[in-house]
Amino acid sequence: MNDLQNTKTWCRFLTCLCVGFFTAISYSNDKITNIDPTPNNCATHIHYDGEYFDFCDTCGCGSSGGSMGYGTGLNNNFIGIRYIGQEYRSRDGIFADSPWITENFNTIQAWANIPITKRAILNVIVPYQFHNRVLPDNTEQNINGIGDISVLGYYNLLKSTPDTIVSIKPEHYFQLGGGIKMPTGKYDKDNNEGSVNPSFQLGNGSWDYVLAMNYGFTYRNWGISTMANYTIKTKNPKDYQFGNQLNLGINAFKTYYISDFSITPIIGVAEEIYGTNKELGFDVADTKGDVFLGKLSVEASYNRYALGLTGMLPISQNLNSDKVELRNRVSVYLNINL
Repeated sequence: MNDLQNTKTWCRFLTCLCVGFFTAISYSNDKITNIDPTPNNCATHIHYDGEYFDFCDTCGCGSSGGSMGYGTGLNNNFIGIRYIGQEYRSRDGIFADSPWITENFNTIQAWANIPITKRAILNVIVPYQFHNRVLPDNTEQNINGIGDISVLGYYNLLKSTPDTIVSIKPEHYFQLGGGIKMPTGKYDKDNNEGSVNPSFQLGNGSWDYVLAMNYGFTYRNWGISTMANYTIKTKNPKDYQFGNQLNLGINAFKTYYISDFSITPIIGVAEEIYGTNKELGFDVADTKGDVFLGKLSVEASYNRYALGLTGMLPISQNLNSDKVELRNRVSVYLNINL
């Protein structure tokens, strides 16, 4: 147990250290080493401008879904579609011997990273949710509809290498951003009755605000990315307020090239920390928690098209006083790079 806690602590420490330390190095060494420019055959240089936007929400009502992120990790500008599946189980009641129910949260997103200027990026996610849970008497509950739409803006504080120049030195990015999650998904208070999992919803029903920071660097076809973001959640019209949320993560990857085709395996860890929910201004028992996750991903690209697959499993968790358990998360996306 102590080793696991140490691992989580190191994850938090390395995330903050990388953001601060390597950014300072980048500002103090901003010269570009030039090689004979080869803009059409850039196999030793990845144009990586900070795409591990690992914002997340637990369970079903989040618009982006479980550390799957606002970007792919490899393509700065794109439009595409993504599926996210999450499997949980939760106790149908407040007692230790209450029966477990299975909950499946499914999301299909239209998403895009759109360049506004050379340094500014606009990210938009429009989710459609379809969730299911099987109750102890083998009856099912299904909800479906549009989820909460997210709009975020990011500004890259570090200058990236032009596409016509190949750099043999490590390249850094440092992004600051923020945005809103709009209450376009339906919040149904009745879905909270009889279950300690209040997140079986299409949306939070509230306006939420996101503060985000991303740092990463690449060296030839290797790269590391880190992220930290904080979500401020407000009270919805039903006087229910989901707890604020902190997300941390670190990822490493390497890209392999075969002519116009490339494949990139990615490995990482992430932590999600959730505050206590409130109803009518009072704390709701057994609603805070945290989960520490391992992540494996792979992306294959050909010309302007990219196909990606991500899987996540919990390493440790304590959600809702252990009355909610994450089983797994998966994601598949298909993008057209702009």
